[in-house]
Amino acid sequence: MRTAVIERNTAETKIRLRLNIDGTGKSVINTGSGFLDHMLTLFSRHGRFDLELECIGDTHVDLHHTTEDVGICLGKAFSECIGDKKGIERYGDIILPMDEVLMVCAADISGRDYLGFSVDLPAQKVGDFDTELTEEFMLGFVRNSGVTLHFKQLSGKNTHHIIEAMFKAFGRVMKKAVSINKEYADEVPSTKGVL
Repeated sequence: MRTAVIERNTAETKIRLRLNIDGTGKSVINTGSGFLDHMLTLFSRHGRFDLELECIGDTHVDLHHTTEDVGICLGKAFSECIGDKKGIERYGDIILPMDEVLMVCAADISGRDYLGFSVDLPAQKVGDFDTELTEEFMLGFVRNSGVTLHFKQLSGKNTHHIIEAMFKAFGRVMKKAVSINKEYADEVPSTKGVL
């Protein structure tokens, strides 16, 4: 079982996250933000990751610390789940439509963190969520997972749809990248022999 439990306690957030990357898409998520809960539920379902997440954050300030720290914990959980990376596909990509939105997402589990974020978010808020925090979440994830992750928006104008397309694509791309290829289950997918 490729699972991880991450606990992070700071003066700003208290987080407990449990992840099974070989799951069925079940999730129980409470971040204190309805919109972020919705996005993580989509990520879990479309990636078929089992995700349990409880975050108590300083939401009386805003959602910045909660969003960033949840991204950090999710990144650490993925890193722990894939371990030495033997047998993983390593790469994943998709062009995902969401109504008027067309979103490209691609990932490389390379051990090198990088976020390409070519996305235009017209609205400053969706529900209780400051939309600029989408990038903060993804930065927290890549910095703690060692994943190269790219988003490129090809079309779209509704901010809710744009972010929703991102999280659905993110889930599906990560599922591809962490999948085990039985033909080389004992090999690290790199000429270096290590990722």
